[in-house]
Amino acid sequence: MKIHNTSKGYISEINMIPLIDVMLIILIIFMIITPFFSNPHIKVNLPKTSSRPDTISSNSKIITVTLKSNSQIYVDGRKTDNLERELIIKLSKSLEKTVLVEADKDVSIQNVINILDIAKNLGAERVGIGVSVSK
Repeated sequence: MKIHNTSKGYISEINMIPLIDVMLIILIIFMIITPFFSNPHIKVNLPKTSSRPDTISSNSKIITVTLKSNSQIYVDGRKTDNLERELIIKLSKSLEKTVLVEADKDVSIQNVINILDIAKNLGAERVGIGVSVSK
């Protein structure tokens, strides 16, 4: 804090540089942490493929339905008990209407087909199955 002696009295000024430094550090921390909260990942043991699957561009907003081996269903990282209701809400907000089903490799293929049918019947234009590429 600077104090100047003038004919009218003392004038004090607050040094803004340390405040700006702290605010920039906090901004950087939030910029680093934010992606972890916006894209939650559910651990799923995806089936493997030896061929190169078609990819969806990273800038497109896809709706991810995750099916775990214990029959728990997640839509965009959030657990749901009513898949149809969640897909109706998500598809109504989505422009591209793309649904990707990521199922554990131990899940019955019939369960995956049922989810694909539900998504297609609710208006999904593109549907797909998530796999991991074996190396």
